Amino acid sequence: MRVLSGIQPSGALHLGNYFGAMRQHIELQHQYEALYFIANYHTLTSVQDPEQLVQLTRDVALDYLAMGLDPEKACLFRQSDIPEVTELTWILATVTGKGLLERAHSYKDKTARGISPSMGLFCYPILMAADILIYRSNAVPVGKDQVQHIEMTQDMAGHFNTIYGDVLVRPEPLLGEAPVVPGIDGQKMSKSYGNTIELFGAPKATRKRIMAIVTDSTPVEDPKDPETCNVFALLKLLAPAEELPEWAQRYRAGGMGYGDAKKRVYELYEEQFGTRREARAAWAARPDDVEDILRAGARKARAIAEPVMEDVRAACGIVTGGRAPV
Repeated sequence: MRVLSGIQPSGALHLGNYFGAMRQHIELQHQYEALYFIANYHTLTSVQDPEQLVQLTRDVALDYLAMGLDPEKACLFRQSDIPEVTELTWILATVTGKGLLERAHSYKDKTARGISPSMGLFCYPILMAADILIYRSNAVPVGKDQVQHIEMTQDMAGHFNTIYGDVLVRPEPLLGEAPVVPGIDGQKMSKSYGNTIELFGAPKATRKRIMAIVTDSTPVEDPKDPETCNVFALLKLLAPAEELPEWAQRYRAGGMGYGDAKKRVYELYEEQFGTRREARAAWAARPDDVEDILRAGARKARAIAEPVMEDVRAACGIVTGGRAPV
């Protein structure tokens, strides 16, 4: 089975990215044929500084390699190295109704938060569908809040196949147990909200952010409800399972300030991600090797994409190179 997912380089990766997607991606490389692309075309809807985009794209590669992605097992590459993706995007646009795009939750959410409603943002689901369909991906690991994107991709593949024949493979969502990770303000952790805890943030700055996690005003001596606490939600993600009952008991017993739990979150963060800083620094010191990995990944991915695009062109009657489609 072939699984595919994209990682948008719109800012420093954070705990929400890790527990929501990255951890699952790294686990899946041992089970399936895994393709992971750095979605730099998608990022143009929010990042329009060329130097920043180059750096953010490189940072995603470094983060994945540092956290254990094995280039021998998983294919890591840049979206922009596969021109067939943008070609398929246009063809899908010709069979996709405007009404389908208008129903996209992501578009509504982003424009409601003041992001400019560009055509790129509006057509984002078509590019996402092309990313998936160009590799005849069988499954796409997503959280429940992203299932609509896969359903829209299924619709687009269905529209194309109805018109031109059975060319594109219908993908299915691969639902993991991806939790909603709270940011330091209690909302879902997101670069858009500025409430993230970065995977490889400087220790002092990261500790300061963790100690700033929003909590209620329950006095130290009073019992507290762990299930409504942002700090405890992070403890559940970071701490060993056997440690959690003790923390829950301390919450409910009273006499413990939230600061104690925050300090433990920071300790666990350092245990899990601090040890990876050295690995990331080692990869950062080898930029040519990282570039070689991305280029090799692109060659593998394009070897899959090219024949799919040939089938799509032939089905549509698109002539290239002076040859008529078979």
